[in-house]
Amino acid sequence: MTEIEIGRAKRARRVYSFDDVAIVPSRRTRDPEDVSITWKIDAFTFDIPLIAAPMDSVMSPETAIGFGKLGGLGVLDLEGLWTRYDDPAPLLAQIADLPAKQATAKLQEIYREPVKGTLIKERLQQIREAGVPAAGALSPQRTQQFMNDVLEAGTDLFVIRGTTVSAEHVSRNQEPLNLKQFIYELDVPVIVGGAATYTAALHLMRTGAAGVLVGFGGGAASTTRRVLGIHAPMATAIADVAGARRDYLDESGGRYVHVIADGGIGTSGDLVKAIASGADAVMIGAALARATDAPGRGWHWGAEARHEKLPRGNRVQVGQVAPMAEIVAGPAESADGISNLTGALRHSMATTGYSGLKEFQRAEMVVAPYTPTA
Repeated sequence: MTEIEIGRAKRARRVYSFDDVAIVPSRRTRDPEDVSITWKIDAFTFDIPLIAAPMDSVMSPETAIGFGKLGGLGVLDLEGLWTRYDDPAPLLAQIADLPAKQATAKLQEIYREPVKGTLIKERLQQIREAGVPAAGALSPQRTQQFMNDVLEAGTDLFVIRGTTVSAEHVSRNQEPLNLKQFIYELDVPVIVGGAATYTAALHLMRTGAAGVLVGFGGGAASTTRRVLGIHAPMATAIADVAGARRDYLDESGGRYVHVIADGGIGTSGDLVKAIASGADAVMIGAALARATDAPGRGWHWGAEARHEKLPRGNRVQVGQVAPMAEIVAGPAESADGISNLTGALRHSMATTGYSGLKEFQRAEMVVAPYTPTA
């Protein structure tokens, strides 16, 4: 990729966000009903390639169950309100009513309540007993502390999710999580991330992870770019990590690691471009936080917003547009790409002539920066 000179001592490469690229139709078209958007990871098959982000504004045990029945995978934040409080409903109402200037401080206060292992087990068991796959997420810092509770609950998939997760974390103050050993000793598939580069993703794949999350500071509620100066435009990040998947497939003699886009998926068009860039599935947060039955009541925030020392996210108002079922599978009542996400994916695949997700990853793309028109 061509490098650009920033100054005499620094060069950089040009990278692309979803708004910078577009998909080009091929010579063939299909009927949308003939398109398959089924996604398989390890022993699990999902009707749709969507993972609900482990964020308190998006997933409760009830919405995780509902999302699972829609064909996706709901992931519960095991460091969130549902594992700190027996009944977080009054706190969710309080967060929704907070004045903007008080939001960060109050979030920090609310999340100082310790995480309880008994609640982790109770919430995951509730999801599993409903007949859908149970999945929970912990940060790398809390994984070893609460892993026994997660395993005792009988989780089906486990997510280790942070702003960034590396296979070579270094710390002078505490023993870092040995990802390779940890994953080797588990009996459930593990998804780890985020990663945003070819090298970082390749190292995570070598730990034995079943999937790698791609993204860094690109979510609707994140201020990581403003606070830390770090950002990874998603189209390029996904394509780079897909390249690592291809090379690791050869290196490992055929072991396939799933690439999961995580961040910057605000509309159905972003979802479509994420798959076409090389993702196997997409983790979505803000898009589901808009659901009338989402826990956030029209507000959205992530773990970064509650950080005790350096918050890197805000509580943002995303509004309430439709029930979660309509956001996922329609019918849409507006033309803005925020409802019927899976319908849009089917139509895009049909319009470009592809019948499955793996084929759609080969769709032709062009660099075409988008300029909104009035």
